[in-house]
Amino acid sequence: MSGRSIAPRLARAVVIADGDVPARPALDAAWPGWSEGRGLVVAADGGALGATRLGLRPDLVVGDLDSLAPSEVERLRHEGIEVETWPAAKDASDAELALRAALARDPVAVTILGALGGSRFDHALANVWLLALPEAAGREVVLLDERTRVRLLTAPGRLDLSGRPGDLVTLLAFGGDADGVTTEGLAYPLRDEPLAAGPSRGLSNVRIDRRASVAVRAGRLLVIEIHEEGVLP
Repeated sequence: MSGRSIAPRLARAVVIADGDVPARPALDAAWPGWSEGRGLVVAADGGALGATRLGLRPDLVVGDLDSLAPSEVERLRHEGIEVETWPAAKDASDAELALRAALARDPVAVTILGALGGSRFDHALANVWLLALPEAAGREVVLLDERTRVRLLTAPGRLDLSGRPGDLVTLLAFGGDADGVTTEGLAYPLRDEPLAAGPSRGLSNVRIDRRASVAVRAGRLLVIEIHEEGVLP
């Protein structure tokens, strides 16, 4: 028997894209424990500046670095932060490169910030599709801002939706039809029902109980939770 100890698996990686990064107090209030178990921070290009605003020190900055001034890149290197430079002409976004770098460390969970909103709808939509990367399968990967949490549920599976009553919950078939969708704790229940890709039937459900969940028997669901303004935590 070997006396060599086995290093514990990385609990959570945080990826910070170069989009709208929420203020730390708003993020903490909206999603308590969002960075619990954090052992790795990967910033995509200008997401390094977002990390600083959140009080986080990146372990790795990756991308073509077109959003960082040369002096900022030099500062990162001077602080001992690993910087991985890619050419501007590439087949993946900086956010994808950062997420793949995080997934390569085999974390149990990944929280992605700065990937929603902003002026580039195409980037936001592409970031949602990153949830479907094969390397992300079997992990808790979530896109987060101060109001919204986005996750992908793959069948057969169940997802805990516990949270504030009054918040919105949207369920959209992802990449094809979903079947056997069952919800608990929502105002408009589904009982082993189909959700087709395209129609908006799953839009704007409402959590009516702090304990809520969704399950799917076939296909995939994009699960979007939105804090409604004026709803108390």
